Amino acid sequence: MIKIGLLREGKNPPDSRVALTPGQCKWLQKTFREVQVMVQPSVTRCYSDKEYQSAGVTLQEDLSCCDYLFGIKEVPAAELIEHKTYLFFSHTKKLQPYNQQLFRTVMAKRIRLIDYECLEHEDGQRIIGFGFFAGVVGAHNGIMAYGKRTGIFNLNRVYKQRSFRELIHTYFGLKLPAIKIAVTGSGRVAHGILEIMNLMGVHEVEPSDYLKREYTYPVYTHLKGADLFKNKITGLYDREEFHAHHDLYECLFTPYTFVTDILMNGIYWEEGMARLFEKEDVCNPRFRIVTIADISDDANGSVPINLGDQSIADPVYGVDRVTLGKTDPYLPGSIDVMAVGNLPNELPRDASRYFGEQLIKYILEDLFKGGSSVIEKATLTQDGKLSPLYDHMRSYAGLS
Repeated sequence: MIKIGLLREGKNPPDSRVALTPGQCKWLQKTFREVQVMVQPSVTRCYSDKEYQSAGVTLQEDLSCCDYLFGIKEVPAAELIEHKTYLFFSHTKKLQPYNQQLFRTVMAKRIRLIDYECLEHEDGQRIIGFGFFAGVVGAHNGIMAYGKRTGIFNLNRVYKQRSFRELIHTYFGLKLPAIKIAVTGSGRVAHGILEIMNLMGVHEVEPSDYLKREYTYPVYTHLKGADLFKNKITGLYDREEFHAHHDLYECLFTPYTFVTDILMNGIYWEEGMARLFEKEDVCNPRFRIVTIADISDDANGSVPINLGDQSIADPVYGVDRVTLGKTDPYLPGSIDVMAVGNLPNELPRDASRYFGEQLIKYILEDLFKGGSSVIEKATLTQDGKLSPLYDHMRSYAGLS
C-alpha cells in the first residue's frame, strides 16, 4: 500500500491551497487501488475536512505512517518527520537566508525533499505551479490599483468571489480608459495576465506600434525574452545563453517606461540579471508608469522599487519618486506597487484544482513507480546528502 499524506499548512499566515482536491483524491484511490490518501485536519484549508471525508479520504492527525507528504508552503522545521519524502515549495534553491535553518533541518533529518519549483520538462519549462492564477489575480489587482489611483473606475477584490467563473462576471460592463499596459514574461504568470487582459477587453498591439503610437482605447503589448534583453556584443537573444550568462545581456525596457501607464511584470528573475529599470529612473519626469503589478514578486529584483511583500488584505503600497521610500498608495508623486507572495490564495479552490491536475498528469504515477529523471532533477536532498545538481548549496546546507 502506498500512503499519501496531505499536510496542514503550518506557515503563518496559513495558506488555504492544497496539493490535491477531495475529488482528485477520490479519483486517485479509485484508479490506483494500492494508493491510500490521508489528510491532516485543518480549519484554514479551502476544502473542508468534511469534503475530504465525503470523498473517502481518511482524516488523521498523525501522518508518520505515510510514504509521501504533500504540502504547499514551507513546512515548519519542528514539524518535519525523519526519513520521509516531502513535496512542497521550499524556497531554498536561490539560497534564501530565511529558509536556511529549514533546509539544514531537512538534511539533518535525512529527508528526501522534492521541490515543486524544480519539476521541469526537458526544455526547462516548469511542470506544476500556481503561476497562472498568480497572473490572473495580480493583473486584476494591478488594474484595480490604477482605478483607485485615478478614480475612473472601481473593481472589487478577487477574494470576495467564490470562483474564477464568478470573477469573470464582475467584468461585465467594465469600460477601461485609454491606458497602455506592458506585460512581461512568457510563462504561466504571463498567460494568466493575458487571460485577464482579454477578459477586460484590452487590445494587444505589437511592441513597435506600442512605442510609437497613442490609442483611444486600452491596449497592452506582450514583451518576451527577445523583446526585453539582448547580448551586449551580438545584439541577439539566445534563451539558453541568457540564463547561463546573465552578465552578457542588457535590458531593453527603458523606452517602454516613457509610454506605459501600468507594468504587469511576470518575468523570472535571479541575482545577476539586468533589471527592467533602475531605481533612479523613476525620478525622470519622462517615467510614465504609475502602477506596477510585480507578480513575479522579487524584492529589489526585476522591479527595483519592489520594497517587499504586502498582504492579500492590503496588497498595494506607494514608492515616493524622489526619496524612493515606502508611502501609502495612491499619493501624488508616488508610484503604486502591488507585491504579494501568495496571490493565488485569492482563488484557492481554482488554483488547487489546476495544481493537482498537473501533479496527477505528470508526476504521481512516476513517483509511485519509484521515480523518473524529472523527479530526480527536482530532488534537492536524500538520506542526508545533497543531490549532485545542487552542489552549489553545500555551504547553505552546512556542509564543508
